[in-house]
Amino acid sequence: MNGLKTEHWHNIVVLTGAGISAESGLGTFRGAGGLWEQHRVEEVATPEAFAADPAMVYRFYNARRAQLAEAEPNAAHRALAEMERRWQGGFALVTQNVDNLHRRAGSTRVYSMHGELDKMRCQRSGSVLDAPVYFDSEHCCSCCGVAGSLRPHVVWFGEVPLFMDEITALLAHCDLFVAIGTSSTVYPAAGFVALAREAGATTLEINPEPTEASSRFHHHWRGRATELVPKLADLLLSSP
Repeated sequence: MNGLKTEHWHNIVVLTGAGISAESGLGTFRGAGGLWEQHRVEEVATPEAFAADPAMVYRFYNARRAQLAEAEPNAAHRALAEMERRWQGGFALVTQNVDNLHRRAGSTRVYSMHGELDKMRCQRSGSVLDAPVYFDSEHCCSCCGVAGSLRPHVVWFGEVPLFMDEITALLAHCDLFVAIGTSSTVYPAAGFVALAREAGATTLEINPEPTEASSRFHHHWRGRATELVPKLADLLLSSP
């Protein structure tokens, strides 16, 4: 499609953003004016916000988990899981999303660089635990027994994304890099296409509209992820 020709690719790295989950009904969680309960989302997603008003931050993430519980993986999530199962070379899925839809679709090699909404982390021990839909400062951590020590296992503004060493190594050896449903403008993810190109990889952007990063990609497929990602899977998995 659109000039993309199958080559002798071995290692594939896929980056997904909010666009792929939006087709499952998960929006950006911002209301009119980019606000949530009259707060900018950045104001409820920082270590400083959690220290100043933990109840508000707990409430924000509890609402997001409740929303996630109503969502289901879509055709794009399932196609990526099929690619992982059937691709004969290396395949890695890096996501900027904190939802669990990739894993629920069957993907196992997932690098959730911004954390996982359905997990919580003990601030005393660093242990990562499965999170209920609702938890707050009254919940005691199972590893230390202390109430109020649990926080969402989500990378907040000002914190370092997870798995950066592993992701950088994967990009240094990839042959095909695909960005799906992301504007590729927020770093460090915005720099992934450059790292892939430095490694000699072919790069493909799948997005409904051009982005500020489009010029950095060799190829562009315009349309919905639920339509185009299954076509990409068919193209790759049918190649000799």
